[in-house]
Amino acid sequence: MSPKQQLVILGATGSIGLSTLDVVSLNKELFDVFALTAGQNAKKMAALCIEHEPVYAVMASQTAAEQLSSYLTNTQCKTKVRHGEQAMSDVCAYPNVDVVMSAIVGAAGLLPTLSAVEAGKKVLLANKESLVMSGQLFIDKVKQHKATLLPIDSEHNAIFQCLPSSLQNAKGDQNLQQHGVSKILLTGSGGPFLTRDINTLKDVTVSEAVAHPNWSMGQKISVDSATMMNKGLEFIEAKWLFNCDTSDIDVVIHPQSIIHSMVQYHDGSILAQMGNPDMRTPIAHALAYPERINAGVKPLNFSDITDFSFTKPDYARYPNLQLAVDACSAGQGATTTVNAANEITVNAFLNGKIGFTDIYKINAQTLEAATYTNVQSLDEILECDKLARISALQFITKVAH
Repeated sequence: MSPKQQLVILGATGSIGLSTLDVVSLNKELFDVFALTAGQNAKKMAALCIEHEPVYAVMASQTAAEQLSSYLTNTQCKTKVRHGEQAMSDVCAYPNVDVVMSAIVGAAGLLPTLSAVEAGKKVLLANKESLVMSGQLFIDKVKQHKATLLPIDSEHNAIFQCLPSSLQNAKGDQNLQQHGVSKILLTGSGGPFLTRDINTLKDVTVSEAVAHPNWSMGQKISVDSATMMNKGLEFIEAKWLFNCDTSDIDVVIHPQSIIHSMVQYHDGSILAQMGNPDMRTPIAHALAYPERINAGVKPLNFSDITDFSFTKPDYARYPNLQLAVDACSAGQGATTTVNAANEITVNAFLNGKIGFTDIYKINAQTLEAATYTNVQSLDEILECDKLARISALQFITKVAH
């Protein structure tokens, strides 16, 4: 029997991290948890350390690390506690680590994920911002260090599963057309406001925006789903993951979230990956690829499905989607700027500082005002990200309630 794979989870206390640990618990003979990382939630991390006994636990700040150590003091848990971004990067690069789940939300996940790539690990990418911020640089490093990159977003994982094996095993330089693929069809539910009167979107409350009809997700990604910025970020991610042009990707609204995405072939065939909306399915697929393991997810019962519908996205309803697609065409500086601005505006909305429709307005203003657009190196990308955040905060002060 082959040795267990040693796993690091970046963002262990979030929804993807917890779902990953759930899959690992169902397959204990295959995986050991080497390290868990998290932001500030020391109490939840303590419970995870006691249950899964990782060698290391890394918190974002010294304060959170001290809290975690305090929680673990009178327990049998021997987990070593560390803190800071460098420590997160270090645990990803340990020689005995096989797999790194990148599930930190937002730009904070970039450097630790790059560390895993540079160490040639098998990287399971749930942090789409890494590719949105640094697409070409990221993919170049995957090739250079012979890392394995597997997508966790349900849509990209679905696309991956529907591609021919020759493309699945390519390292970022595949050509879709040469392998018979004519289109990638990226599906999205349309979020909670698919049929809401467009003139009332300015009145959307935080609780309405985070109430996704199909998926259980964190607040940031739930708001992104409501604005469809999430689909825009996924559009950019798909461009880099599958080495395609913006014209190769179509977004399709599919409210039921049963088909997670599709691949269209030259011969007229369309392959779709289907399943109940549960992130444990793509997580289990990537953890065990190319094998299949138990994800703890019930299969679809087709007799229960009463409706299957598809429409084109209405860009007047979802201007953030259009903004992201346009940024994808414009280049790296634009996508880095839009991602940074959106993190700032969504946070401002969640904290009651701006309205729902202000998210798009400020994202668009930040992109329009951006002058730092020719970015290639990691330092340039991080500087572009910083400047966009400063700019977005300035625009927020002008509309803040």
